[in-house]
Amino acid sequence: MLKLAAFSAFALSLVAAQDGGITGPMSNPAAAGYSCDPNSCKLPKCNCASTSPPGGLQPSEVPQFVVFTADDAVQSYTIDSVNQFLAHRKNPNGCPIKMTYFTSLNYTNYTLVTDWYVAGNEIADHTMTHVGTPPASEINGNLIALNALAGIPLDAIKGFRAPFLNYSVDTFNLLAAADFTYDSSSSASIPVTDPGTDAFWPYTLDNGLANDCLNVPGICKGQPKIPGFWEIPMYAFFDNLGVNGPHLMDPWLDNANGGTTVNDSATLQYMQNTFTAHYTGNRQPIGLYTHPIHLSTTYPGVNAPNSTINMINQYLDWVQEQQNVWIVSNEQLLAWVQNPVPVSQLDSVDALKCPTPQVDPSKKICNGMPQNEAGLVQECAFADFPFYTCYGCPQVEVTPSNPNPPQQVVSGQQARYRLPSNCSTPFWDPIAGNCLCTSSSCAFTDNSRPIGPNGANLTGGGTGGSSSGASQTPSYVNFNGAPPVKLFGSGLVGVVCAVFVGALGAIAGSALVSL
Repeated sequence: MLKLAAFSAFALSLVAAQDGGITGPMSNPAAAGYSCDPNSCKLPKCNCASTSPPGGLQPSEVPQFVVFTADDAVQSYTIDSVNQFLAHRKNPNGCPIKMTYFTSLNYTNYTLVTDWYVAGNEIADHTMTHVGTPPASEINGNLIALNALAGIPLDAIKGFRAPFLNYSVDTFNLLAAADFTYDSSSSASIPVTDPGTDAFWPYTLDNGLANDCLNVPGICKGQPKIPGFWEIPMYAFFDNLGVNGPHLMDPWLDNANGGTTVNDSATLQYMQNTFTAHYTGNRQPIGLYTHPIHLSTTYPGVNAPNSTINMINQYLDWVQEQQNVWIVSNEQLLAWVQNPVPVSQLDSVDALKCPTPQVDPSKKICNGMPQNEAGLVQECAFADFPFYTCYGCPQVEVTPSNPNPPQQVVSGQQARYRLPSNCSTPFWDPIAGNCLCTSSSCAFTDNSRPIGPNGANLTGGGTGGSSSGASQTPSYVNFNGAPPVKLFGSGLVGVVCAVFVGALGAIAGSALVSL
């Protein structure tokens, strides 16, 4: 219990410190000094920072996207927290809601990361140990550990958010060097109704950054120039104080309208008002950026904030009553922005679909699908915080300097095989070391990333302890001899019911917190 209490105190102090709050405008047109020629900057590889919808579409033709994200460790109580808002909802096409989880690895239960990814959600990078303005080892080490211990394909980890929203020009350069697709750390801090708003649709850094120009040295006025690298701003809510009353991450923790106490009714009102301004304007996305621990009903020793939970669900209920509203992950949003189509053609957008991996539910395989992996996950009983994984426990705890240690091999067993570059997570059997794919539609190629110790490329596979150990994995040959293709477009895997993930999380989490 002492260990749990210490973790509880650490976790609560961490999320309080990184609330992601802002107090006023973080940019203005003069500070931005932004210039972009839309005649030369064209989708899908380039997009100017603009308040107008991409692709020349009219606002009436554009869906209203509501982005849902979560930050920090993945645990049973954080999955439960997210599920209480999303598991019972569907998008207009009948697909379950998906979200982006910016994952840091301190106190993370890797098997739940696997399950959450296989359920169709996006897993993104939030550094290994939750440090602002991170060095390369924190960013790249997270990629390596998420691939090795959670079975997340390297090319599926596309996005990054800086802890504390604390980043620098160097952060963008490191992300580009590691072949990330986007960052989502900057703030849109001026209302869309203001002529000088910085609520831009996602844009590339071909012409520099256009957000946070008053807050981060060395950015804006054309810097940093990183062609093809995307910025997805975080869109603030605004209370009755307008530009002087912004609320960014976890807005329900803030006092509204200059008050002295939290007021859920006032928060709901300004969230609805801000949504309406977006919806009746140019329909720039709006987001719910959460630290799920604040909204947990299962976190040990913490009273559940039931009034706030009900308020957020009331907001989402109201949002979904509006026409052409989609609750999405960053990955889904960006897929549409890169290739925008009017609402009448949204059924053609692969990223918004919900294909399901066809795995025999009676098959015993540790693959991120609860009905298949029951009894197969391994407990890694480290003193600081134990976790579970399908992919073999490391001999020592992962660190930025050693993100993929050699495996512990249980007596009488063999080392488990890490996800290789040519099989997808739900079809890979890490115990037998083979792929269950029986058709070309379930194979994909996980592109090498320019990361790893001493600049080595890491392609996945192997049994741990090597930065380029793909050759250690038994090779998988596509059944018809065709070259492997990417599973389901846009890096999305399939969909299983999110509530099953929460159920497994409750089991695994209860085992963890009882230690």
